[in-house]
Amino acid sequence: MEFLNGQRPSHDLTYNDVFMVPSRSSIASRLDVDLTTPDSVGTSVPIVVANMTAVSGRRMAETVARRGAIAIIPQDIADGAVEKTVRRVKNAHPVFETPIVITPHAPVAEVLALLGKRAHGAAVVVDDGHPVGIITEQDCHEVDRFSTVGEVMSHDLITLSPDVDLDAAFDELHAHRLGIAPVVDGDQLLGVLTRRGILRSTIYTPALDPDGRLMVGAAVGINGDVAGRARTLLSYGVDVLVVDTAHGHQERMIEALSVVRAARDEHAAATGRRIPIAAGNVVAADGARDLAASGADIIKVGVGPGAMCTTRMMTGVGRPQFSAVLECSAAAKDCGAAVWADGGVKYPRDVALGLAAGAASVMIGSWFAGTYESPGDLLRDADGKLYKESFGMASARAVRNRTREASAFSRARAALFEEGISSSKMYLEPGRPGVEDLMDQIISGVRSAFTYAGAETIGQFHARAVVGLQSVTGYDEGRPRHTSW
Repeated sequence: MEFLNGQRPSHDLTYNDVFMVPSRSSIASRLDVDLTTPDSVGTSVPIVVANMTAVSGRRMAETVARRGAIAIIPQDIADGAVEKTVRRVKNAHPVFETPIVITPHAPVAEVLALLGKRAHGAAVVVDDGHPVGIITEQDCHEVDRFSTVGEVMSHDLITLSPDVDLDAAFDELHAHRLGIAPVVDGDQLLGVLTRRGILRSTIYTPALDPDGRLMVGAAVGINGDVAGRARTLLSYGVDVLVVDTAHGHQERMIEALSVVRAARDEHAAATGRRIPIAAGNVVAADGARDLAASGADIIKVGVGPGAMCTTRMMTGVGRPQFSAVLECSAAAKDCGAAVWADGGVKYPRDVALGLAAGAASVMIGSWFAGTYESPGDLLRDADGKLYKESFGMASARAVRNRTREASAFSRARAALFEEGISSSKMYLEPGRPGVEDLMDQIISGVRSAFTYAGAETIGQFHARAVVGLQSVTGYDEGRPRHTSW
């Protein structure tokens, strides 16, 4: 990356402080861009779902992996729950979407409670193992909640075979004016295909492990039995280990990395597969170099830019994210490591600028909290708008999760040091309520940014990007008028 006209900033920069200048380009189409990440994970799109309890769970992990990204399961989730989550993600089909299943004898109230779990908004009605109908929220309008599903479901459905050609499946759904169809192999319901999902499957390449299963990562903290936790996560089959703490440039992190690396190397010797280790967070070159030297393959960069984070206001510590990523990515590259830009993204432009600054992937947290796939319950406010509750990982709720096995005294003392927003309403965008909708928007913007730079890969994009500095009014000029932005 180079600055426009040789400008050298006199102060650190946020994503809002910079813009990218178009360059001569031979890229004819956004689909000519290859977004495979230049880190040791190698997902097909540069998005990592942050290890936040209110954001990253099983539904989120399997959904983003189908579209080429990876989610990180938080470190404060109990081992048994992590094992179940990883197993479910690994058993999920890489193309067919996971169905919501209901019986015809269930009450309408039960299916209404389930429909918000998936963006496709429909449940497959199954009787004795066979799909017999489809039910949507629209079918339940003005229906008594004690009515049975069988009384209101639609019998107008087609089933697809597992070897169906996706183009043919789309045409068949279109011909029958249906939005969704079960995929059935004999008596087994394998999943569902939707028209939009079929289109996405022709654009995105799933993030798969060497055995062809969807990828998922998991985090471990720097306290307690770090080595035991790392070995446990590796035994579950995670595809990346994230050693995570707010202040990553500290001795305890260095010690934790040492034992995690040893556990990883033992696992590699036994299985023949070397699982990458990500660690952070840091914001300066010295921190990036020290973590890389201690065994991190990927450096997580960002202190304070997150939507739910109050670190800068509480402590004065942190750094504007664009400059942090720019400096740390250069240092990491010199050490043979890569960078994940963690936090501070609100629009697709921010993801593109993080990649321009040198990140291999960009981590997204709160932005994805307001989607069907995040772990929280779907709620409605007084105006009927859908939302989910999100919270920061240093907030009261997160601290309670991490200290649930501690004594009452220890929990009470830890509560004195809570930071972060404890709860915030994250509204679902009516036009983009699912995480795949947001990914479409993000990846479309990133692909376009690559064509403006004349870059086919993330590495080329970082090398060719020309970035200028702008004022607050310059940033405001680029914002669309009279929209939700």
